[in-house]
Amino acid sequence: MEWRGQGILLSSRKHGESAAIIDVFTPEHGRHAGVVRGGAGRRIAPILQPGAQLDVSWRARLEDHIGTYQVELLRSRAAMAMGSRLALAGLNAVTALLAFALPEREAHPGLYQETERLLDLLGQDEIWPLAYMRWELVLLEETGFGLDLTRCAVTGAQEGLRHVSPKSGRAVSAKGAGEWADRLLPLPPCLRGEGPAPDAEIVEALRTTGYFLRAKLAPALGHKPVPEARLRYVDALTRLG
Repeated sequence: MEWRGQGILLSSRKHGESAAIIDVFTPEHGRHAGVVRGGAGRRIAPILQPGAQLDVSWRARLEDHIGTYQVELLRSRAAMAMGSRLALAGLNAVTALLAFALPEREAHPGLYQETERLLDLLGQDEIWPLAYMRWELVLLEETGFGLDLTRCAVTGAQEGLRHVSPKSGRAVSAKGAGEWADRLLPLPPCLRGEGPAPDAEIVEALRTTGYFLRAKLAPALGHKPVPEARLRYVDALTRLG
C-alpha cells in the first residue's frame, strides 16, 4: 500500500532510538499516523514542528499497518507562530483539537481546506481570532454537531436572535427564550457573521462553541477531555480583550 500527498503536521513523538511517529492531517486520507525513520535526528527533527505543511509519501505492507513516511517540508509555520503568544496558542489549539476530534483515516477535505487557510493567517492577530472562531464552527459541523443559527427554534423568527439552545444547538430569539433565557448560551452577532466582532465578543462566542465541544463532541468520543491547549488559547485571547 502506498500513497503521496500534502498534509499538516499535528504532532511528532520520538520512537525508539532515532525514529519519530508523526500524526498528519491530509485532505484525502484524514488524520494519518506513520513512522519517520531518522525523525528524531538533527536533520529531520527541526522539520517536524506542529503546523508544518509537508509533502508526504506513506507506505505499508498492509493497509491497516502504521506504515512509514517519507517527508519533505513545503512550508514551515513555526516562525509565524513564535512571533506572537496568541499565534502560538492558536496553533497549538488547532492541532490539538484536530487530533482530539478526528478519527484516524477518515477524510475531511472541507475541514482540511479551512484549516490550511486558517493556519496561513497565523501572526495576523487582528483577524485571526475571528477566523479561528469560524473554524471551530466548521469543526463542529464536520463532526456532526453543527449549530443552526438561521432562525429561532421556538418562534421561527429570523430577527432578534440572542441565544443558543444547549440541547439542540439552534438559535433562540429574546422573545422565544422568555423565562428560560438564563439557561441558554449566548449568541453574539459574530457567531452569525454580523458586526465588527471585537475580541471580547469572540471570547463570548467561543464560550458557546466550547460548550458543544465539551458537552456534545467529547462524550461522543468516549468522554475524552477537550485539550487544554484550547483553554489556553481562549485565556490568551481573553487577556487581549
